[in-house]
Amino acid sequence: MERLSYIDEHARSVDANRDRAWKALLKVVCKDPADPSTVPSGFVLEAAEVPARLAMKGRHWFSEYALVFELEDEGASRTRVRAKSWGNFPGLHGKIYRALVIGSGGHKIVVRRLLRQIAAAA
Repeated sequence: MERLSYIDEHARSVDANRDRAWKALLKVVCKDPADPSTVPSGFVLEAAEVPARLAMKGRHWFSEYALVFELEDEGASRTRVRAKSWGNFPGLHGKIYRALVIGSGGHKIVVRRLLRQIAAAA
């Protein structure tokens, strides 16, 4: 996969230590929370660095993309969860797809909802 262009980053503080936040991340994102490789359809696991980083990537006709969650300590019982997105959208169909997914604000809504769900699960 070629180098992807940066799209955005969203973050949320979670009232849990990194281990609990990691478990909450897997519970929300993965089909089987005990197995980080069970990422959502459209993605494959690129890296799972317990309890700090979960990286997923994907590709289809209109785009190549990556979504990376990073967890940082903010204190003994608080964690900052970041969701960083990258993607390339080649050709006319890619530009249209980017407008529909990114330009519409849909991507931002979905990522922020994931972060809220992670915080609630922690």
